[in-house]
Amino acid sequence: MSFNWTPEELQEIVDNNNIVLFMKGTPEEPRCGFSNRAASVLNELGQPFVSVNILTDPRAIPSVCAWADFPTMPQIYINGELIGGSDIALEMYESGELQQMISANESK
Repeated sequence: MSFNWTPEELQEIVDNNNIVLFMKGTPEEPRCGFSNRAASVLNELGQPFVSVNILTDPRAIPSVCAWADFPTMPQIYINGELIGGSDIALEMYESGELQQMISANESK
């Protein structure tokens, strides 16, 4: 995938996919521990998700962080809402809150 990293383009990615992970690397080849943890949590959900490798372009990290008003990577979006990074996703998964967010959207 090739991106211009515009706010409109980033919003479109999030709007058109139930689960999006902006990460360093790919789920199969994560390039940092936090991205690995985030991808692992999402894989545990057993739901399809879209991953965007922000290491493909030097403009990506500053563009995504500015657009989201969230300073770090990875960033996970569920049903269009930024839930945070890997630590928050893991906590939400362990408490069952992440699964509830997914199932709430499926029942709509």
